[in-house]
Formats: sequence, structure tokens, C-alpha cells
Amino acid sequence: MNIVGRLAEKKELQRLYESGRPELLVVYGRRRVGKTYLLKEYFENQFAFFFTGTVDASNKENLENFDKAISGYGSIVTTASKKWSDAFDKLKELLEKNDGQPEKAKARTRKIVFIDEMPWLDRRGSDFLTAFDYFWNSWASSNPEILFIVCGSATSWVTKKLFKNRGGLHNRVTSRIYLAPLSLAECEEFFRTRNIEITRYQMIESYMIFGGIPYYLDKFHKGISFSQNVDLLCFAENAPLKDEYEELYGSLFNSPHRHMMLVEALSKKSAGLTRKEISAATRLPANGHLTEALNELEQSGFIERYSDFTRNNNGVYYYLKDPFTLFYLRYMKKNNTKDDYFWTNNREDGALVAWRGYAFEMVCRTHLRQIKQGLGILGVSTRTMSWRSRDTTPGAQIDLIISRKDGVTNLCEMKYTKHPYEISKAEATRLEYKKAAFLAETKTRDALHITLVTTYGLTETGYRGMVQSEIDMNDLFGR
Repeated sequence: MNIVGRLAEKKELQRLYESGRPELLVVYGRRRVGKTYLLKEYFENQFAFFFTGTVDASNKENLENFDKAISGYGSIVTTASKKWSDAFDKLKELLEKNDGQPEKAKARTRKIVFIDEMPWLDRRGSDFLTAFDYFWNSWASSNPEILFIVCGSATSWVTKKLFKNRGGLHNRVTSRIYLAPLSLAECEEFFRTRNIEITRYQMIESYMIFGGIPYYLDKFHKGISFSQNVDLLCFAENAPLKDEYEELYGSLFNSPHRHMMLVEALSKKSAGLTRKEISAATRLPANGHLTEALNELEQSGFIERYSDFTRNNNGVYYYLKDPFTLFYLRYMKKNNTKDDYFWTNNREDGALVAWRGYAFEMVCRTHLRQIKQGLGILGVSTRTMSWRSRDTTPGAQIDLIISRKDGVTNLCEMKYTKHPYEISKAEATRLEYKKAAFLAETKTRDALHITLVTTYGLTETGYRGMVQSEIDMNDLFGR
């Protein structure tokens, strides 16, 4: 079993396999995050039935492919399925037969059914969901041998049609696994298993570009430098990720243009945007369609929201969360240089400073558990927020605040540098101004700890003494 990380997920899969009850498991998460790989590797491809939807296939084509899959598992298909109720009747017949499983699977007490990319089967005008509803409720839900696994990248579909279903599938899902991108520690393990030698500093830069998406990391070549790998994947003439952005959003959303407008607006503002600001930046009306698109992006793992420290109910900021989306929009979308070595030749350019700052903040937000662990507060109840001043001139903002139940609030600053960071007099003045403005406006009674999250820590010189707590990149690699 060649699975990096995913300890909690593997434990849950084992629990479901041994439960002795019919189980309906939904595995969901961003496209390319490794859902299919996890399930195939864990169960060693020993399924009583496996089928995957096709993103651009018509309902007729999906039904034809389903019939072919049924035939591949030993059933003789004499008539073509005209509708999904026919297809699920054939699946039921297959599962009721003792020879419906591969030889290695016959000894199993479980009949594992795995339908991958189920959202792509639910075409407009098809009877797919109704047929699946009837199949589960009339037969599978009372069969203790059945472990039925549904997998989907279109998280908004999964949420709406399965988790929040108000019909026959209401409360029928017995377990759900959200597969998040790999953490930095898991990325380090991933690279190690593939004999790819890069430093932790480079791994963080890799995360700032590719996130913890196994599909992207698996394309790295050993024996060449990190910057050469970025060029090979993103900027070479036939770079495999050149069209990834369009394909990614096009495969997940029925009308991806609106979603891409939203992430493009957010990519320009590291401080995040309110719903009103997003509407103004995109010229999209602040109506239900905007709300739906924002929810779909959030459910799919591309954006996240943080409440304002002083306006929990009405102050919400949306941030871009997906590193590859930011990198593509900043450096790949309009790159007309035709330089196959663009990243190698330009990675030290001063224009990259703003991107690095934003991208490193995204990495830190993704690793809040590790930051809390580094602060020694994993067991302390916390809330994570942002803050913008309303009364102070000039204005002030703090993008990451950890409000703790033990009477401390961490005001976090993130700094991505190649060397230990030195707090200059000007920087110290800026930090003190933020702290004073925050205290004046929020009237908090908590102790305010200025917290620096850096790559190589702080120098012994400068104004280090004003910092109450430090986190460096080694802390971010915690489990």
C-alpha cells in the first residue's frame, strides 16, 4: 500500500470495512487531490464493481460505459440501458451473484462498490439521482455486505445532492471523508518516497505554487533543480500544466466563467475582499447567484472566509486559498515570453516579492494546526479571524489573528525570506501602530502577542524583543 499520509482517512476506511453494516461513504475534495488513488490503493483495486463518470460524456454515453463496466465484471448484458433505473437493476443483479467479484475479492466479507466522479453522471434531464435513490433505499441499504463509495470533485454537487438532500437520500450517507491537500510534512514524505532532493525552503516554495496536490507533485522529475521542475511543468513549450486552470474550473462548474472572475478578483487582493467589494471588482450583482458561486468555490477548496474580529456577523472577508490558481493568474496566464526557463531566469526578480508574501500567507493559513502546535496551544480553544480598522488614520489591518480562550490574542505577521528576518526600526513602528490601533478599536482585554511566522526565524539584532512568539518553517512541517 503506497499511500503517503492520510492516516485518519485510512483508519476510517478500515472502520467502515469492518462495521458489518451497509455503508454509504462519500469521499470528496478538490480535483487532483488523490481521492481515486487513495481508494484504489487502500482496497488494492478489489472492487465488486468500479465505474467512473466522464466529464464531457452525454447521458447516453455514460449509460453505455456503465453497461460495458457491468460486462467487464462478468455479467452478460443483453439489452442496452435506456435509463439509469435499468443500469442500477443490472448492478443489483451483478452484486447478488457470487461470481460478481474478482477472484481475490471473493474471500472478502464485503462487496465494495466504487462509483467515481458521480456528479458527472447526473446530467440535466437524466434520472440518475432518482435511480440511485431507489437502488440504495430499496435494496443496498438493507444489505450488510455492501460498502458503497461515492466519489466526486464537484464538491458543491456533493453537498447539495447528497449531504443536504431533502428527498429519499436525506440522512442516508453514513460517513464522509473530505480529502484535503497534503500538508508540508506529507509533501516532504511524498518527495522522499520518490527520491526527489529539495530543501524545506524549496518545499515551501513548491507549496506556494502547487499546494499539496499530489497530481502536480507526482510530475516532478528527480535529478533536476526545483526551479527547473517549475519550468518543466508550467513554462516549457509542452508544459503539462499550461491548460490546467481552464480544465480545472471547467470540469467542476457548469458556468465556470463566473467562478473564474471571482478568483481573479481575489488574486489581486492579499488582504481579502468583502462580498460588496467582490461585487464591485467583478461587476457581478450582489444577488443569490453571487452567493451561490462563492459557496461553491468555498466548498471546492478554492477560497475561504474569515470573520472580522470586531464584526463577526457582518464582517466577512473572502481569501483565495488555492496556490496554483494564484500562481497561474500571476505568472502563467499572460506569459508571452516563450521562455522555457522563465522561472529559473526570473525567480529572483523583485516583482516576485508581492506574490511570495501573499503565497506564504496562504501556506500559513493552511497550516494553522502546525502554528498552534508551535505556540504550544493545540489544546486551547481558539478562533481564527482577520481585522480591518474603521476609525484609525492611516488604516491598519491584520490578516491572521488567533483569539484564544486563555486570555491571549496572537497578532500574526508572515514573512518569507531567504535569511533570518531582521525587524527594522520602521517595521517595529508599523507593528506597534497596528497593535495600538487594534487595542483602541476592539477594546479587548486579552494580552496581545505579536507573533512572527518566518522561514528562518529572527535575527538577534534589530527589534526582536518586541515579538512575544516566533514560528519558523520547521514548525510548519509539524504533524
